[in-house]
Amino acid sequence: MRLDDVQIISRNRCDQLGEGPLAARDGSLYWVDIIEQRINRLSLADRTVNSWIMPEMVGWVIERRDASGLVAGFRSGVKVVVLDPASPTPVSIEPLVDLPADEPAINRMNDAKADRDGRLWAGTMPVSCDVPAGSLYRIEADRSIERMDNGYHVANGPAISPDGRWLFHTNTVLGQIYRFALDGATLGPRELWLQFESDWGHPDGMTFDAEGGLWVAHWGGSRVSRFDPDGKVERAIHVPASQITSMTFAGDSYDRMFITSAADGIDEPHGGYLFEVDPGVKGLPPHRFAG
Repeated sequence: MRLDDVQIISRNRCDQLGEGPLAARDGSLYWVDIIEQRINRLSLADRTVNSWIMPEMVGWVIERRDASGLVAGFRSGVKVVVLDPASPTPVSIEPLVDLPADEPAINRMNDAKADRDGRLWAGTMPVSCDVPAGSLYRIEADRSIERMDNGYHVANGPAISPDGRWLFHTNTVLGQIYRFALDGATLGPRELWLQFESDWGHPDGMTFDAEGGLWVAHWGGSRVSRFDPDGKVERAIHVPASQITSMTFAGDSYDRMFITSAADGIDEPHGGYLFEVDPGVKGLPPHRFAG
C-alpha cells in the first residue's frame, strides 16, 4: 500500500510514545502518550482532539461494560478514569486493582486487552526495557489479579483470536511473538509463534481483524503487517514514521484502521503522529472489562 494512502490525523498532537488505540462506543477513538502521561480522544465525527494529563505513566485504556468510565493501566496498577470532553481535567481517577507486592518497582503497565468474558490480560515491563522483569497478568471482574507468564523485557500485544481460543503476546526486545492456548481463564504453555526477521524491526502492538488475520505494528520497521494463521506476511501497510506502536479498527463498520507511533529518540517529520488508512478488511468491536 502506498504511503500517500495513509492519512495523518493528529498534526496538532505529536506523541512521544503513542500507544493503545481504542475504538469507543460513543464514536470516538482513545489513545495514550505514555511518556507525556496523557490520554487523548479523537472524535471521529468532527475530528476534534481532547487530551488529559494523568498523574503517572498510563499504558492503555479500555472501556467498562457498565459504561462507568474507562479502566486504565498506570505504573502502579489499574484505575478507573472518568473523562469529559468539556473538561480539560479528568472528572475522577480512582484505584481499582493494584499490582502485586512482588512486582518490581522498576516496572509499569504497558499494554492490555479485554477478552469475550470481560476479563483483562495486561502486561508489565521495566521502564528501562533492559531486563526481563515484565509479566503477563490476568485480571478478573472481581478485581483479582494473577501472574500468568513472566520474563518480558517489553510486554506487548496482547491480541485474542476472534474465536477466543488463542492469546498472542510479544516480547518486543527479542522480536518474538508468542501464542498461548486460551480456555476461559486458563492459559496454556507459551509457544514461540513467530521470530521477527532482522530487517522487520520489532513486534509491538497487535490486533485481529474479522477474518482472523493478525495485524502487528513494526517498531523500527515503518509499517503494520497482516499475518496469516501460519505466520506468513499476507500484506503490509507502510507508514511515514519508523516507530510504529499499535493499531485498531474503528468507524461505524470497523473498516478504518488507526495507527499510533512514537517520536521519542528520533528526528522524523511524522514520528509521533496518529495515522488513518483503509486496510481493506474489517475489524471487530473491542471487548470491554466486566469489573
